Order: sequence, then structure tokens, then C-alpha cells
Amino acid sequence: MPYRFIDNIAIADAAFEATGSTLEEVLLSAWDATLKTMVENPGSIEMKSSRSISIIQGQPDLLLHDFLQKLIFYKDAEGEILRVKALELMRKNNLYQIRAQLSGEPIDPSRHQMSVDVKAVTFHRLAVVELESGWSATVVLDV
Repeated sequence: MPYRFIDNIAIADAAFEATGSTLEEVLLSAWDATLKTMVENPGSIEMKSSRSISIIQGQPDLLLHDFLQKLIFYKDAEGEILRVKALELMRKNNLYQIRAQLSGEPIDPSRHQMSVDVKAVTFHRLAVVELESGWSATVVLDV
């Protein structure tokens, strides 16, 4: 589930490309990249609290947007940084639905070295594409 940061898409924002053999892997890679943008060492996040989320969308790019945005919301509204423990993707009647189990903890400045404050996922250049070799997503984060 790799990702790579892209320097030449947006001057004042952070951008990355996430790839995976499945759409689920792309969603997970995209969150890993977003988390790495915000936290120097995501491994420092302890699994002290749990949350479940469910998101339904008609297009993979909007599903990715809403998924990342929901996790950013928890950082902003609850002061909590989360990791994805499990993610399940279903497709029915031209709708995509994900159910995810999240785990994390409140931001602790003494343990979590925060780097960039991600405010939102933008729609600029947002794309999720199915390729012969798997899936790819391009994401620009407003920082």
C-alpha cells in the first residue's frame, strides 16, 4: 500500500499519489499519507479509543474524499488522531460503502510530534482510477 508525495501540483498545499491492488488498499494508503503529513511518527499513536464509521458514495473519488475528511474531522473536532484497524468495502446498486474500525488517542504534544495541520481534502485534481495493475488516487490536502 504505497504512497508518494508530489511536489508540483499545488504550491501551498500537500499532494500525494496513493496506489494499491484494490480500492480498499488505496483508501488505506491515502489515509497513511494524510496521517504522515500531520504526524511525524504515526507509530507513536496508541490504540486507546475506538470508533466505527460508515460512508456511502456513488463514486470512488467522492468515497475517498469523504473517508479522509471524516478522519480529519475527528482531529479537528475531537482532538483525536486515529489509525484504521479494519476497513471493509462493499459495492451495491452503483454505490460504494465502506465500514471502518478506527483506533487512536487524543493528541498529546509531549508524544505526538505534529508537523502540518491538514485542514481539508480538496477537490483540486482529486482522482481515483482503476488501472490494469490495481488502483491509483491523487489527493491534494489543504494545509
